[in-house]
Amino acid sequence: MTTYVARSGPARSVRRRDQRGHALSVMVLVVTAALGLMAGLVVDGGRQVTATRRATAVAEQAARAASDAAAASALEGSPDPQAATAAARAVLAAEPEVTGTVTVRPGLRIRVDTQAERPTVFLSAIGIGSVHASASATADLVRVR
Repeated sequence: MTTYVARSGPARSVRRRDQRGHALSVMVLVVTAALGLMAGLVVDGGRQVTATRRATAVAEQAARAASDAAAASALEGSPDPQAATAAARAVLAAEPEVTGTVTVRPGLRIRVDTQAERPTVFLSAIGIGSVHASASATADLVRVR
C-alpha cells in the first residue's frame, strides 16, 4: 500500500518568504556598506579640504610676514634677507599642525612651502591613516619710487 503525503500551500510560501528575506538582508548589507563608504569620503574629504586651506593660509601668512620684515629693514637702509627668513619661520613655528620651508631668492623674492597632515576618521579602517596637503606662497619686495 502506498501512502501519499500532500504538501500544503503555506509550507511552500514560507520557504519563498525565507528566501526573499535572505535577499533583502544582503541588499540591506550592501546599501549600508555603500552609505558608510560615502560618509567616510565626505568626512575625510572635508578633512583634506581643511588641511589644504590651513596649509595655504599659513604659507600666505608667513610670506606676508617675511615681506613685511624685509620692507621694514629696507626702510632703514637695505633689505635684510635674514630678517625676512626669521619672520617667516616664526609664523611657521607658531602653527603646530603645519610644517614648511622658507626660501629667499635674489631680489628678495620670498617663497614659503608648507605641508599639513590630518588624521582620517573612516579611511583609517582601510589603511589610510591621514590625508596630506601642501601649498606655497610667494611675496616680492618691490621698490616704489
